[in-house]
Amino acid sequence: MSAALSGTTGTAQALGQASDPVAVGAGRLAVGGGALVLITLILGGRAPLLAGLRRPLLGLTVIAAVALAICQSAFFSAVARTGVATGTVVALGTAPVVTGLCAAAVFRERLTRWWVGATSLAVFGCLVLVTAGSQGTTQVSAAGVALAAAAGTCYGVYTTAAKALLNQGVPALAAMAVTLSLGAVLLAPVLLVRGAEFTGPRPVAMLAWLGLVATAASYLLFARGLTRLPAATVATLNLAEPLVAAILGLLVLGERPGAQAAVGALSLLAGLILAARRPSGPR
Repeated sequence: MSAALSGTTGTAQALGQASDPVAVGAGRLAVGGGALVLITLILGGRAPLLAGLRRPLLGLTVIAAVALAICQSAFFSAVARTGVATGTVVALGTAPVVTGLCAAAVFRERLTRWWVGATSLAVFGCLVLVTAGSQGTTQVSAAGVALAAAAGTCYGVYTTAAKALLNQGVPALAAMAVTLSLGAVLLAPVLLVRGAEFTGPRPVAMLAWLGLVATAASYLLFARGLTRLPAATVATLNLAEPLVAAILGLLVLGERPGAQAAVGALSLLAGLILAARRPSGPR
């Protein structure tokens, strides 16, 4: 569900007529983080928020916030340098692998052959699906690929740090509120410089959807999933995002992907089903 909500981002940007994706990334963090902080204060007061800002958990919170801010800025910079298809494939393909390695190192999560197979199938499907509409005219930039890999790496670090906070007893709502709002503070200069993008009813409606639904609600569901599943599995299931984006492009934006996109979608869906139905070993 979290990945499905995140998958609406591209369609919302297209309908909202947003031309500056970096400003959109900063704006959605600001609105989403602010909303989660407000909800946390209403439901539980300041205590849950302060739990992640005190030692020894402060370090984990800072790591998560910095990783999230770098992920946003690096991804959009990568897309600008090397194209949407290449940037998306590298970032989404890197994230589950890095998450799996971090989870194995930090939580001693075992990377089973089942997870490797499911993740490989999903990443391959993502590669085929995202590049289906590419005509091969985009010049691949080494710097853009490096930025996309950095974005995927930072997302893996964020996932691991967020799960560590949850494992230490920080409530899911408070953990997402603190990390997203701190990430928004780090990107505040971008929003101040490029905030003129959000003028008019369409951009405002787009920002409200992205902030409240595709960020606040999505990350809250993401945290709930992290409390019940291994971090590596969650990262693989997040690859549902480009699948949902492709379906919305077909139904809402009138895009007409070809047979290659269908093959990629089926491969990605098969990988997601395998990840969701992973066999449970002895505790």
